[in-house]
Amino acid sequence: MGEVEGQVRNEQLDAEREARRRVALAQIRQYPDPVLRMSANEVEELDESVAALAERMTRLMQEARGVGLAAPQVGVLRRVLVYQAVDDAPVVSLVNPRVTSSSEERETAEEGCLSLGAATVVVPVERALSLTVEATSPAGEPVTVEAEGLEARVIQHELDHLDGVLIVDRTTAEERREALAKLRPQPILGPLG
Repeated sequence: MGEVEGQVRNEQLDAEREARRRVALAQIRQYPDPVLRMSANEVEELDESVAALAERMTRLMQEARGVGLAAPQVGVLRRVLVYQAVDDAPVVSLVNPRVTSSSEERETAEEGCLSLGAATVVVPVERALSLTVEATSPAGEPVTVEAEGLEARVIQHELDHLDGVLIVDRTTAEERREALAKLRPQPILGPLG
């Protein structure tokens, strides 16, 4: 698939795959969409709508070339996330995930986000190096994930989305200013008269 840079797979795509990537990105909420700042609700009932949501999110994440996606990024305020930190790993779908432990050891690394101009906004974010998360699968089975490295970083990034937190909230003031400047709509200047 390609190397992961800041939560986004970085690779050259043929014209068809690039077109599919753009269509997928168009379905992912973009900053400053207010839903990205809202906290997602616990999933009360595991029914086919939860499984369908996880499948849709998986498809969008893969076509957009991301490594994770949270339900608020597709406009759904439910505590559901999907991720695939490593190319050959299966996609993991977590419903109502919660961190049960995390390491004291932390690391700062570059992160990007499919909701923040995918390839244009990348900022340094400090995260725990490892963590344990308990959740439920869309089928209702209990899931425990013990993650470290990139997988731990991706999970923490997606958990933030479930709480309405963006990477620009977790970086330095200077990096935040630069990132928000890139996200600010630019006027289109054309011929006068």
